[in-house]
Amino acid sequence: MKKPPSRRQPLFEVRHSPIHGYGVFALRRIRKGTTITEYIGDRITHDEADSRYENKAADDNHTFLFTVDARTVIDGGVGGNDARYINHGCDPNCESSTNDRRVFIEAIRTIQKGDELAYDYQIQRDPDDPPNVDEIFACRCGAAKCRGSMLEAPKKPRKKPKHKKKTHLKAKTRAKAKTNTKVKATRRGRSSTRAR
Repeated sequence: MKKPPSRRQPLFEVRHSPIHGYGVFALRRIRKGTTITEYIGDRITHDEADSRYENKAADDNHTFLFTVDARTVIDGGVGGNDARYINHGCDPNCESSTNDRRVFIEAIRTIQKGDELAYDYQIQRDPDDPPNVDEIFACRCGAAKCRGSMLEAPKKPRKKPKHKKKTHLKAKTRAKAKTNTKVKATRRGRSSTRAR
């Protein structure tokens, strides 16, 4: 008589977290590259997300909103699954990825049984943020290189290049330098387009 096929143990469970509120913990070893779960919830527009939470206190950092693209936000607080409980971490073991306008959480390194899952929220900064926005979205992940905030790192001001004295280059060398500059600009343009 054959044994019935065994059902694999679930990958994770939700329980109280030392980082913040509830968290998601591995119930077994999860290999690097594993798609752990999909982030599910009510799919709404950015305007609807703003109006839905416009009366939220300015010092409330609790959010289940996940930006998919320029048109869509997933509100994990409405019809969401356990993915909404994955906490932020500055040295994460997971990352989010978007595929066909769906958001998935994937392991970026092997996660051991009992480890808490975390990914970097990289919450966008807005010009109308209150001055204490980093305190409101303070990070409690405890990583050695914790940046202290769930917000994306502030952009550093660009340094102005020092002006070099003009050198007398041959015409061929000047033309070659111009061509190389164009190639770099094109590459930069392509990579920023992919990132969007």
